[in-house]
Amino acid sequence: MQRIFFLTVTLFYFSFLNAQTKPWQGKFEPIDRMITPPNNYRTASGAPSKAYWQQRADYKIKASINEITNVLKGEETITYYNNSPDDLTYVWIQLDQNVNKNGNEDFGDFRNQMKDSINTRQMQFLTRALDFPAGYSIDYVKNNRQENLKTHVNNTLMKVKLSEVLKSGASTTLSIAWSYPITDRSLFRLSREGYEYFPEDDNRVYLVAHWFPRMAVYNDTEGWQNQQFQKLGEFALEFGNYEVEITVPKDHIIAATGRLQNSKEVLNKTQLKRLDQANLSFEKPVMIITQDEAIENEKTKAKGVKTWKFRAENVRDFSFASSRKFLWDAQAVKLPTHTVMAMSFYPKEGLPVWSEESTKAIKQALEVYSEATFEYPYPVAISVNTSNVGIEFPMISFNGGRPINGKISDRAKQQVISTIIHEVGHNWFPMIVSSDERKWMWMDEGLNTFLHQRTIAERYPGFNSVTPETVVPFMSGDKNVIRPIMTTSDNDLFNQFGYNFYYKPTVGLQMLRNSIIGKELFDEAFKEYANRWKYKHPNPADFFRTLEDATAADLDWFYRGWFFTTDHVDLEISQVKWFQINEETTNIEEQKSTDQIKVGNDQATVNKEETDFSNGPEMINMITTPDRAYGQFLSRLDDTEMRKALSGKQIYEVKIKNKGGLVMPVVIEWLFKDGTKEIDRLPAEIWRKNEYEITKTFIKEKEVIQVNLDPNLEFADTNKSNNSFPKPDNESEFDTFKKSKK
Repeated sequence: MQRIFFLTVTLFYFSFLNAQTKPWQGKFEPIDRMITPPNNYRTASGAPSKAYWQQRADYKIKASINEITNVLKGEETITYYNNSPDDLTYVWIQLDQNVNKNGNEDFGDFRNQMKDSINTRQMQFLTRALDFPAGYSIDYVKNNRQENLKTHVNNTLMKVKLSEVLKSGASTTLSIAWSYPITDRSLFRLSREGYEYFPEDDNRVYLVAHWFPRMAVYNDTEGWQNQQFQKLGEFALEFGNYEVEITVPKDHIIAATGRLQNSKEVLNKTQLKRLDQANLSFEKPVMIITQDEAIENEKTKAKGVKTWKFRAENVRDFSFASSRKFLWDAQAVKLPTHTVMAMSFYPKEGLPVWSEESTKAIKQALEVYSEATFEYPYPVAISVNTSNVGIEFPMISFNGGRPINGKISDRAKQQVISTIIHEVGHNWFPMIVSSDERKWMWMDEGLNTFLHQRTIAERYPGFNSVTPETVVPFMSGDKNVIRPIMTTSDNDLFNQFGYNFYYKPTVGLQMLRNSIIGKELFDEAFKEYANRWKYKHPNPADFFRTLEDATAADLDWFYRGWFFTTDHVDLEISQVKWFQINEETTNIEEQKSTDQIKVGNDQATVNKEETDFSNGPEMINMITTPDRAYGQFLSRLDDTEMRKALSGKQIYEVKIKNKGGLVMPVVIEWLFKDGTKEIDRLPAEIWRKNEYEITKTFIKEKEVIQVNLDPNLEFADTNKSNNSFPKPDNESEFDTFKKSKK
């Protein structure tokens, strides 16, 4: 007996070791090995622990724009707080403008190739034949004793060697002076900032972003986040307070992150009076600068300069726009605990759509996002019109879309509104819930697009929107080039990143909310994540764990398939069998096997293949359970009541195959002979025993004429031609069926 026990334990031990070295990667296995493990600072529940820390950087900046040379010059003082448990001998600083230097790592020539006919702008993107000056000139980097510090610039990052060790819990001060030529946005792709030139009136709109040397993130999971900036992957930044002074031509108007501190010095009495009116205008915007005033302002260029002063608290970045072309409107938005000023700045070229829709769209976003996550905390939310871009910063965003000769199509107008909502929404993700955009684009773009689409659905229900059907073409594409969502930002193919980082995560969250978890519980969990991580730096594991922690749902199967693989959904109804109980024979004794049943007059296992219901049901005999089948149970089923319960009922056995590889809940629609419908929903866990094929039996009161999978198009099934039984006879019939579902 002892020998048998020893052998059993030994076999179990070696099986365990084998499982550890070669972990089973089934679709329902935990994803613990695939995500960052919990540590002292991030709990296994997905929340920051009491010991969580992050660095902080406060900035005092003075900058100016020379409109003749298009050069921005600046001086800044950074107070950097080392809240980590580590002592630091050097720090990394982002120099994002260096990405525009000729020859630096960039995506300037992506999606371009030589061909027999190519326009001049495409050729410029591809070759940079018209070169332009770009990148930082660093005048000095000094410590708090005004001593020059040793630095090393590596493309878009600068390593600063500290003169003394920055101890844990201590702070240091850096002073930096710099300048760079502001670039013409029309000369290169992904031009998120720079100036836009208007030849008709010889003016520019300056979009100033990524403009000052900024502290890189140092955190508990990665150390320094010092990946190079290549434009596609955006930013990881620390929070802090900003005091910023910007000197521009006297007739310029500035829109910026933060609250304007010297309005009486830079605005005239009429503008100040209108701003006071806007503070009380909750129904519609008030024009602070009208069209006529903006046009008049375009005509002459003032010789003097003016300095605008702003203060922003607890933000991770600062951006601004400057021009003499701006019209300006503003409206008060009442949130539960405070009032926000929604403001839009736009050249006359944006009329009439910008005056009609921009500030209204800001208001819609502020209200819906605040309800879905946490109340917008800042004093202003600004939308600035420009061309060919949508890009976000704290409290301000630059948004493309304009009429042509004053006219705009309904579709283009929808796109303008949608862009504004999306970019304003980025104030939550990642400007406050500060995920690492450089590494995980989906954590800001995907989560933001999800709420952006919710805003569209609630406030603009007639607009086109993202649904599971949106990602079907992408997910059914060539697996040799498709990448998982869990791909770092700069490593996805440009022609796919919209689907992979925006739409697919959005659809995944829609599935969780609408079809897997349920709206009420999902909304609570999503809000929990947002509130746990506001003003902090979450990573994917924190998001995944929080949703499970707040819903009591095992979602590892969903994360594994949807985020970590390129599998797609393709469920097939491979077989449906229709049975009725034979009521003429109610008691058959001494059956040779309980696995066999009576079909007609022949004893056999039911295995008949049917392509429709035209042959009627197969009659089966329900026999009395023999005593041996009960084992040690002394109680018995009431066989008579069982037969009564099934008398006259229709029994359907459905076999479903997983052909796409992605497990999902199964939604079955039954169409009955009397014209009515019914839906059964099976959880994804039904695939646990067999990930490739399931068989399920259903009892129905009425006769079925058709069985359909995913009738409401909830799960992005890539092949709907195999979702029905009987199968459609021809393509036109299938097309009609698809249209009926939409």
